[in-house]
Amino acid sequence: MGYKYVFGPVMSGRLGRSLGLDLLGGRICSMDCVYCEVGATRQLTIARAPYIPAEDILDELERWKDEGHEPPEMITLGGLGEPTLNTELPYVIEESRKLFPGVPVAVLTNSTLLPDPTVRAELAQADVVLPSLDSLVQDEFRSVNRPVPGVEAETVGQGLEQFRKEFRGKIFLEILLVRGVNDSDRNLDLLADFCRRNAFDRVDVVTLSRPGTERSALAADPETVVRWREALEAGEVPATEREVVRQDALRDEQIIEMILSSLDRRPQTAAQLSQALGVGENRMENLCIELERRGELVARRDPDGIFYHGAGREMRD
Repeated sequence: MGYKYVFGPVMSGRLGRSLGLDLLGGRICSMDCVYCEVGATRQLTIARAPYIPAEDILDELERWKDEGHEPPEMITLGGLGEPTLNTELPYVIEESRKLFPGVPVAVLTNSTLLPDPTVRAELAQADVVLPSLDSLVQDEFRSVNRPVPGVEAETVGQGLEQFRKEFRGKIFLEILLVRGVNDSDRNLDLLADFCRRNAFDRVDVVTLSRPGTERSALAADPETVVRWREALEAGEVPATEREVVRQDALRDEQIIEMILSSLDRRPQTAAQLSQALGVGENRMENLCIELERRGELVARRDPDGIFYHGAGREMRD
């Protein structure tokens, strides 16, 4: 029996071996970012609701635990959309801790709901929060993130700044640069001042490494990324040096289930899947080729390699 809401674990330079929980079950988000690895947003909204009941997510998490997997180093709430849209977020955090005592809980967020004090209070129950803020320049923000009408860069920044004052855990801010869209000097100056004021636990400046929703969205050039990292005192997201927990003893059917679940959320190469899922690279390549032959995966040849994604994932030129 497959998983709908539990995916991974995946290896993360920031979070270690992280087990993901999808709180939306579909591409429901307050943004439709041009770079999004998940694909085009299908429901663009700022309305909160129990999109997936917490009990459904937690039942899967308990089943995953009962199967005897190596415990993760982090449980990360994210998935196909913006997790803070789910009003049952705090219950998922609380019960995840009960299932995995001592394992910290992280939440990925695009920061759009942080102006809401209720959301800030719920999110503050996590151990680590990884917000994104790609631009404080409104026209750039609108172009790169394509938020719900009425969501403005300045207000989002103010919400994140207030959350920084209230939250006692760690905040890892991420800024993703798209060439010619949000890599301006004006944005750099504003974000540099913003980061100095808030003294986040870490700041990561990244650019596209996998195909995004819009094929016209291009990675920033390396010189720009280096300049931004220096200005923001950011570090490069490290490749993990941890030993990958091996899963080679699993049956092909079990690994295929993990592959499809992972690729539903972001395109990856066979090598990336091999590292994330702890399966030998040759075996992973053979499984991906077989799944492509069966029509369950789509391969996209890119200068950086062959990226696989689920057959139902939308791509736009």
